Amino acid sequence: VAFKNAKQFDQAKEAYLKEAVSHENNKALFHAAKAYEQAGMMLKEMQKHYEAVELIEKASMMYLENGTPDTAAIALDRAGKVIENINPSKAIQLYQQTASVFENEERLRQSVEMYGKASRLLVRGRRLDEAAASLQKEKSIYKDIENYPTCYKKTIAQVLVHLHRNDYVAAEKCVRESYSIPGFRESEDCAALEQLLEGYDQQDQDQVSDVCNSPLFKYMDNDYAKLGLSLSVPGGGLKKKSPVASQGNAEGPAVTSHENEEDDEYAGGLC
Repeated sequence: VAFKNAKQFDQAKEAYLKEAVSHENNKALFHAAKAYEQAGMMLKEMQKHYEAVELIEKASMMYLENGTPDTAAIALDRAGKVIENINPSKAIQLYQQTASVFENEERLRQSVEMYGKASRLLVRGRRLDEAAASLQKEKSIYKDIENYPTCYKKTIAQVLVHLHRNDYVAAEKCVRESYSIPGFRESEDCAALEQLLEGYDQQDQDQVSDVCNSPLFKYMDNDYAKLGLSLSVPGGGLKKKSPVASQGNAEGPAVTSHENEEDDEYAGGLC
Protein backbone atom coordinates (compact mmCIF):
# COMPACT_ATOMS: atom_id res chain seq x y z
CA VAL A 1 0.00 0.00 0.00
CA ALA A 2 2.88 2.33 0.77
CA PHE A 3 4.34 1.73 -2.69
CA LYS A 4 0.91 2.36 -4.21
CA ASN A 5 0.45 5.60 -2.32
CA ALA A 6 3.91 6.72 -3.40
CA LYS A 7 2.92 5.89 -7.00
CA GLN A 8 5.74 3.36 -7.23
CA PHE A 9 3.47 1.07 -9.19
CA ASP A 10 6.02 -1.53 -10.29
CA GLN A 11 7.15 -2.16 -6.74
CA ALA A 12 3.53 -2.18 -5.56
CA LYS A 13 2.67 -4.77 -8.21
CA GLU A 14 5.52 -7.05 -7.10
CA ALA A 15 4.45 -6.71 -3.46
CA TYR A 16 0.85 -7.61 -4.31
CA LEU A 17 2.00 -10.62 -6.36
CA LYS A 18 4.09 -11.91 -3.45
CA GLU A 19 1.11 -11.41 -1.15
CA ALA A 20 -1.14 -13.28 -3.58
CA VAL A 21 1.20 -16.29 -3.78
CA SER A 22 1.46 -16.39 0.01
CA HIS A 23 -2.33 -16.40 0.43
CA GLU A 24 -2.66 -18.99 -2.33
CA ASN A 25 -0.21 -21.30 -0.56
CA ASN A 26 -2.31 -20.96 2.58
CA LYS A 27 -5.51 -21.78 0.62
CA ALA A 28 -6.89 -18.31 1.39
CA LEU A 29 -8.39 -17.89 -2.07
CA PHE A 30 -10.39 -14.72 -1.45
CA HIS A 31 -7.39 -12.81 -0.13
CA ALA A 32 -5.17 -14.20 -2.91
CA ALA A 33 -7.70 -13.06 -5.50
CA LYS A 34 -7.89 -9.60 -3.94
CA ALA A 35 -4.09 -9.30 -4.12
CA TYR A 36 -4.00 -10.45 -7.77
CA GLU A 37 -6.70 -7.92 -8.60
CA GLN A 38 -4.72 -5.14 -6.94
CA ALA A 39 -1.60 -6.21 -8.85
CA GLY A 40 -3.65 -5.94 -12.02
CA MET A 41 -4.71 -2.42 -11.15
CA MET A 42 -1.06 -1.46 -10.66
CA LEU A 43 -0.34 -2.76 -14.15
CA LYS A 44 -3.19 -0.63 -15.44
CA GLU A 45 -1.53 2.44 -13.88
CA MET A 46 1.64 1.42 -15.71
CA GLN A 47 -0.35 1.33 -19.00
CA LYS A 48 0.17 -2.44 -19.27
CA HIS A 49 -3.48 -3.07 -19.98
CA TYR A 50 -3.34 -6.60 -21.38
CA GLU A 51 -1.29 -7.89 -18.44
CA ALA A 52 -3.64 -6.06 -16.08
CA VAL A 53 -6.70 -7.77 -17.56
CA GLU A 54 -4.99 -11.16 -17.39
CA LEU A 55 -4.41 -10.80 -13.64
CA ILE A 56 -7.90 -9.44 -12.95
CA GLU A 57 -9.41 -12.37 -14.87
CA LYS A 58 -7.30 -14.73 -12.75
CA ALA A 59 -8.63 -13.01 -9.65
CA SER A 60 -12.18 -13.41 -10.91
CA MET A 61 -11.76 -17.16 -11.38
CA MET A 62 -10.44 -17.44 -7.83
CA TYR A 63 -13.41 -15.47 -6.49
CA LEU A 64 -15.71 -17.94 -8.24
CA GLU A 65 -13.76 -20.88 -6.84
CA ASN A 66 -14.05 -19.30 -3.40
CA GLY A 67 -17.83 -19.05 -3.76
CA THR A 68 -18.08 -15.26 -4.06
CA PRO A 69 -19.55 -14.80 -7.57
CA ASP A 70 -20.68 -11.21 -7.00
CA THR A 71 -17.08 -10.16 -6.34
CA ALA A 72 -16.01 -12.16 -9.40
CA ALA A 73 -18.52 -10.28 -11.57
CA ILE A 74 -17.40 -6.89 -10.25
CA ALA A 75 -13.77 -7.82 -11.07
CA LEU A 76 -14.72 -8.84 -14.62
CA ASP A 77 -16.57 -5.56 -15.10
CA ARG A 78 -13.47 -3.72 -13.90
CA ALA A 79 -11.34 -5.67 -16.39
CA GLY A 80 -13.74 -4.69 -19.18
CA LYS A 81 -13.37 -1.01 -18.32
CA VAL A 82 -9.58 -1.34 -18.35
CA ILE A 83 -9.49 -2.76 -21.89
CA GLU A 84 -12.60 -1.22 -23.50
CA ASN A 85 -10.87 1.59 -25.40
CA ILE A 86 -7.94 -0.59 -26.48
CA ASN A 87 -9.60 -3.89 -27.38
CA PRO A 88 -13.41 -3.57 -27.57
CA SER A 89 -13.78 -7.24 -28.59
CA LYS A 90 -12.13 -8.36 -25.36
CA ALA A 91 -14.28 -5.92 -23.39
CA ILE A 92 -17.43 -7.35 -24.99
CA GLN A 93 -16.38 -10.85 -23.94
CA LEU A 94 -15.72 -9.66 -20.37
CA TYR A 95 -19.04 -7.81 -20.11
CA GLN A 96 -20.90 -10.87 -21.40
CA GLN A 97 -19.11 -13.05 -18.84
CA THR A 98 -20.04 -10.56 -16.12
CA ALA A 99 -23.67 -10.58 -17.24
CA SER A 100 -23.73 -14.36 -17.18
CA VAL A 101 -22.33 -14.52 -13.63
CA PHE A 102 -24.90 -12.00 -12.38
CA GLU A 103 -27.68 -13.84 -14.23
CA ASN A 104 -26.71 -17.14 -12.62
CA GLU A 105 -27.02 -15.40 -9.26
CA GLU A 106 -30.46 -14.07 -10.30
CA ARG A 107 -29.22 -10.49 -10.04
CA LEU A 108 -31.02 -9.53 -13.21
CA ARG A 109 -30.70 -5.75 -12.97
CA GLN A 110 -26.92 -5.99 -12.74
CA SER A 111 -26.90 -8.63 -15.47
CA VAL A 112 -28.92 -6.57 -17.95
CA GLU A 113 -26.68 -3.56 -17.35
CA MET A 114 -23.69 -5.64 -18.46
CA TYR A 115 -25.52 -6.97 -21.53
CA GLY A 116 -26.26 -3.33 -22.34
CA LYS A 117 -22.56 -2.45 -22.28
CA ALA A 118 -21.84 -5.37 -24.61
CA SER A 119 -24.68 -4.37 -26.98
CA ARG A 120 -23.42 -0.79 -27.33
CA LEU A 121 -19.87 -1.96 -28.09
CA LEU A 122 -21.19 -4.45 -30.66
CA VAL A 123 -23.09 -1.64 -32.40
CA ARG A 124 -20.03 0.61 -32.27
CA GLY A 125 -17.98 -2.16 -33.89
CA ARG A 126 -20.69 -2.75 -36.55
CA ARG A 127 -21.13 -6.33 -35.35
CA LEU A 128 -24.82 -5.92 -36.01
CA ASP A 129 -25.94 -9.56 -36.06
CA GLU A 130 -24.51 -10.05 -32.58
CA ALA A 131 -25.87 -6.68 -31.46
CA ALA A 132 -29.38 -7.72 -32.47
CA ALA A 133 -29.12 -10.92 -30.44
CA SER A 134 -27.66 -9.05 -27.45
CA LEU A 135 -30.46 -6.47 -27.55
CA GLN A 136 -33.04 -9.26 -27.62
CA LYS A 137 -31.42 -10.69 -24.48
CA GLU A 138 -31.64 -7.29 -22.81
CA LYS A 139 -35.28 -6.85 -23.77
CA SER A 140 -36.16 -10.29 -22.48
CA ILE A 141 -34.65 -9.53 -19.06
CA TYR A 142 -36.31 -6.11 -18.85
CA LYS A 143 -39.61 -7.84 -19.60
CA ASP A 144 -38.95 -10.40 -16.84
CA ILE A 145 -38.36 -7.64 -14.29
CA GLU A 146 -41.40 -5.75 -15.65
CA ASN A 147 -39.47 -2.66 -16.73
CA TYR A 148 -41.72 -2.20 -19.74
CA PRO A 149 -40.75 1.38 -20.78
CA THR A 150 -37.14 0.22 -21.22
CA CYS A 151 -38.42 -2.69 -23.34
CA TYR A 152 -39.90 -0.06 -25.69
CA LYS A 153 -36.49 1.65 -26.00
CA LYS A 154 -34.77 -1.66 -26.68
CA THR A 155 -37.30 -2.34 -29.44
CA ILE A 156 -36.33 0.97 -31.07
CA ALA A 157 -32.66 -0.01 -30.84
CA GLN A 158 -33.40 -3.45 -32.31
CA VAL A 159 -35.33 -1.98 -35.23
CA LEU A 160 -32.50 0.43 -36.05
CA VAL A 161 -29.96 -2.41 -35.93
CA HIS A 162 -32.09 -4.63 -38.18
CA LEU A 163 -32.67 -1.84 -40.72
CA HIS A 164 -28.91 -1.20 -40.83
CA ARG A 165 -28.61 -4.94 -41.55
CA ASN A 166 -31.04 -4.35 -44.44
CA ASP A 167 -33.43 -6.79 -42.77
CA TYR A 168 -36.85 -5.16 -42.88
CA VAL A 169 -38.60 -8.44 -42.05
CA ALA A 170 -36.73 -8.82 -38.74
CA ALA A 171 -37.37 -5.14 -37.88
CA GLU A 172 -41.10 -5.50 -38.54
CA LYS A 173 -41.18 -8.74 -36.54
CA CYS A 174 -39.60 -6.99 -33.53
CA VAL A 175 -42.38 -4.41 -33.48
CA ARG A 176 -45.09 -7.01 -34.00
CA GLU A 177 -43.79 -9.19 -31.16
CA SER A 178 -43.55 -6.17 -28.86
CA TYR A 179 -47.33 -5.68 -29.10
CA SER A 180 -47.54 -8.25 -26.30
CA ILE A 181 -45.55 -5.99 -23.92
CA PRO A 182 -48.00 -4.10 -21.65
CA GLY A 183 -48.51 -0.51 -22.79
CA PHE A 184 -46.41 -0.76 -25.96
CA ARG A 185 -49.27 -0.39 -28.47
CA GLU A 186 -50.35 2.89 -26.85
CA SER A 187 -46.82 4.28 -26.51
CA GLU A 188 -45.18 7.02 -28.58
CA ASP A 189 -42.39 4.52 -29.20
CA CYS A 190 -44.77 2.19 -31.05
CA ALA A 191 -46.28 5.02 -33.11
CA ALA A 192 -42.81 6.27 -34.10
CA LEU A 193 -41.61 2.79 -35.05
CA GLU A 194 -44.65 2.13 -37.22
CA GLN A 195 -44.05 5.47 -38.95
CA LEU A 196 -40.36 4.61 -39.40
CA LEU A 197 -41.11 1.20 -40.91
CA GLU A 198 -43.72 2.69 -43.22
CA GLY A 199 -41.27 5.33 -44.47
CA TYR A 200 -38.49 2.77 -44.91
CA ASP A 201 -40.76 0.36 -46.80
CA GLN A 202 -42.02 3.12 -49.09
CA GLN A 203 -38.49 4.51 -49.64
CA ASP A 204 -39.55 7.83 -48.14
CA GLN A 205 -36.28 9.26 -46.85
CA ASP A 206 -38.01 12.41 -45.57
CA GLN A 207 -40.33 10.42 -43.33
CA VAL A 208 -37.49 8.20 -42.06
CA SER A 209 -35.30 11.22 -41.32
CA ASP A 210 -38.13 13.03 -39.53
CA VAL A 211 -38.64 10.07 -37.20
CA CYS A 212 -34.93 9.54 -36.58
CA ASN A 213 -34.42 13.25 -35.84
CA SER A 214 -37.24 13.30 -33.30
CA PRO A 215 -36.28 13.70 -29.61
CA LEU A 216 -37.40 10.11 -28.96
CA PHE A 217 -34.57 8.85 -31.17
CA LYS A 218 -31.97 11.62 -30.77
CA TYR A 219 -31.84 11.27 -26.99
CA MET A 220 -31.24 7.54 -26.95
CA ASP A 221 -27.81 6.18 -26.03
CA ASN A 222 -25.34 7.79 -28.41
CA ASP A 223 -24.55 4.59 -30.33
CA TYR A 224 -28.22 4.05 -31.18
CA ALA A 225 -28.89 7.73 -31.92
CA LYS A 226 -26.08 7.57 -34.49
CA LEU A 227 -27.73 4.56 -36.14
CA GLY A 228 -30.90 6.59 -36.51
CA LEU A 229 -29.18 9.66 -37.94
CA SER A 230 -27.27 7.56 -40.50
CA LEU A 231 -30.23 5.43 -41.61
CA SER A 232 -30.97 5.54 -45.35
CA VAL A 233 -33.91 3.99 -47.16
CA PRO A 234 -33.34 1.19 -49.71
CA GLY A 235 -32.08 2.47 -53.03
CA GLY A 236 -30.22 5.35 -51.37
CA GLY A 237 -33.10 7.82 -51.43
CA LEU A 238 -32.25 11.48 -50.90
CA LYS A 239 -33.48 13.47 -47.92
CA LYS A 240 -35.43 15.86 -50.18
CA LYS A 241 -36.89 14.18 -53.23
CA SER A 242 -37.47 16.28 -56.34
CA PRO A 243 -40.73 15.92 -58.31
CA VAL A 244 -38.74 14.30 -61.13
CA ALA A 245 -37.32 11.72 -58.73
CA SER A 246 -40.77 11.07 -57.30
CA GLN A 247 -42.17 10.54 -60.79
CA GLY A 248 -39.33 8.16 -61.58
CA ASN A 249 -40.13 6.16 -58.45
CA ALA A 250 -43.77 5.93 -59.49
CA GLU A 251 -42.84 4.54 -62.90
CA GLY A 252 -40.15 2.12 -61.79
CA PRO A 253 -40.46 -0.99 -59.64
CA ALA A 254 -40.04 -0.42 -55.90
CA VAL A 255 -36.85 -1.74 -54.38
CA THR A 256 -37.49 -3.26 -50.99
CA SER A 257 -34.70 -4.76 -48.97
CA HIS A 258 -36.87 -7.48 -47.51
CA GLU A 259 -37.39 -8.97 -50.97
CA ASN A 260 -33.71 -9.34 -51.72
CA GLU A 261 -32.52 -12.91 -51.88
CA GLU A 262 -29.40 -12.03 -49.93
CA ASP A 263 -31.55 -11.30 -46.88
CA ASP A 264 -33.30 -14.68 -46.96
CA GLU A 265 -30.97 -16.16 -44.35
CA TYR A 266 -32.22 -13.58 -41.88
CA ALA A 267 -35.86 -13.78 -42.87
CA GLY A 268 -36.75 -15.24 -39.50
CA GLY A 269 -35.10 -12.34 -37.70
CA LEU A 270 -33.01 -12.51 -34.57
CA CYS A 271 -35.66 -11.59 -32.07
